[in-house]
Formats: sequence, C-alpha cells, structure tokens
Amino acid sequence: MPLVVVGSVAFDSVETPQAVRERVLGGSAVYFSLAARFFTKVRLVGVVGEDWPAEYTALLQTHSVDTAGLQVVSGAKTFFWRGRYHANMNERETLDVQLNVMANFNPVLSQELRRCKFLFLANGSTKMQLNVLSQCVGPMLTVADTMDHWIRTEPQELRELMGRVDGLVLNDSEAKLLAQRDSLLGAGRTLLEMGPRFIVIKKGEHGALFFSKHEMYVLPAYPTDRVVDPTGAGDSFAGGMMGYLAEQADYAPETLKRAMAYGIVAASFTVEDFSVDRLLKITREDVELRMEEYRRMLTF
Repeated sequence: MPLVVVGSVAFDSVETPQAVRERVLGGSAVYFSLAARFFTKVRLVGVVGEDWPAEYTALLQTHSVDTAGLQVVSGAKTFFWRGRYHANMNERETLDVQLNVMANFNPVLSQELRRCKFLFLANGSTKMQLNVLSQCVGPMLTVADTMDHWIRTEPQELRELMGRVDGLVLNDSEAKLLAQRDSLLGAGRTLLEMGPRFIVIKKGEHGALFFSKHEMYVLPAYPTDRVVDPTGAGDSFAGGMMGYLAEQADYAPETLKRAMAYGIVAASFTVEDFSVDRLLKITREDVELRMEEYRRMLTF
C-alpha cells in the first residue's frame, strides 16, 4: 500500500572528524522516503524555499518518491541544519538551525492523501502533526516521531497526539524526558500508558527497543564498521520499518518485529556515507542480502 510521510526537507552541513560536507540533501522526510521506497510507493509532503534545486526534486522522483506534495514557497529559504559529530560519532552538537519555511509549515493534504492507509508524521511541530492527522480519513496505521524541542515546548499537544496515533518513535533520551523516568524500561511502559499501541525507542549504535501491551524486546544494531555520517539514521530506520509495514499491509506482532529489523538494516546503510548517498546506491537486493546476514546473527 502507498505510504505518506509528512516532515522536513532540508539542506544539511555536516562536520565529522574526517570530513566536512556543505549544504547536502537532508531532512527527516527525505531520509525516510529514500529508505521506505525499497518496499512501497512513498508520497512525500514537505516544503522548501526558492533556493531548492530542481535537480533534488528530480532525484527523489527518479527513486520512486512521489513529490506532488512538496510545496515550493517563492521568496523563502529551505530549512537548514548544521551539526558537528565528535570523535566517537555517537555524540553531536547542533551549530546552527534555520527553520525558514518550516517555521510556518502547515500542509493541506489533497483528497488522495487524506485517504492514505499508512501515515508517518516525521519530526516536526506537534501542532502541525495534529493538523495533518485531523485531515486523514480512516488510516490503518499512524505513527509519529518527535524530539526534545517539541516535548518541552508543546507538551499538551504531544499528549493529545499520543492519544490519537498507533505508534510513537523517539530516541532514548527523548523517551526518558517525555516519560520523566530514568530507566528506558520504565519510560517505555509509561509512554504506552499515554495512548499509543506501541512505542519504539531508538538507541543508535545499540539498536532499538519495542514496547507494546503484550511484549517487549530489543533488536541490536547491524554491526557496520563504516560509520561515515550518522545523520538521518533514525529517519531511515523509521522509513525501513514503515515501508515494510505498508508493503505487507499489516502490523501484526510478527510483522512489526520484521519491520523493525528492516529499519535497522536501512539505518546501517545510511551511516556508511554522507547525506543520502549510500541509500541512492543500493537496491532491494542489497537490503535483502544484509537482512539475511542480520537474521543469521540473531539466530542461536
């Protein structure tokens, strides 16, 4: 089934101990889409400024991403992020954030998009996520991402959102902040009580935790030794997970577990090059080969 993602489309400038890349393609919706497109048709909803190169839109289209929902605002600038990674590549600091067109992004979905069965609300304003959700009619599965900024600035809206989505994806520090718990196990259980059917807590190089009413499990990260740029790994994880769920048109427990594994595999490719470059070079066959390697690692 087609999959709709609403989120940021951006320019990123990334500094690592080895190299610097200026104004490369980024944004939560972009990483998500290029990971999900291995499994299903992806329809991206986002906004950019007039500085957005037409060739980037063409690139997304070439890789099976529907960009009909990508709005271009004349006289405005595209969202920009600059960050620096420390030597261990697990810690980073944000050096500059320019929301630009994202500051007032409040999309109006087409009639076709409103009838989507699988919807992912990528990282963005919780108020915007609620507005998008209110436009959709009868979705089968809705999942949202969030971050510490929205947890602190839009707490009431986030609590409302959690009561309306099926799943929530966030990283470990964000889970503890939102749940106001020191342990991840406690945080996961507390977040479940806030409404979603399941919670996925991303742990970077340590994989991901899954919580639902009936089960809890952890999946380790795929052990790649080519960590070049971790930017977008979490969004790619979500893209792989949601793409597989949409392909299967199902989110039964076993399907969700396999979907998480595909998400981890997608993230492992993303970190192996700057921006989305690695995702653009691989095929579904490459994903399946690594998935089989990952499956063997977990079998004992």
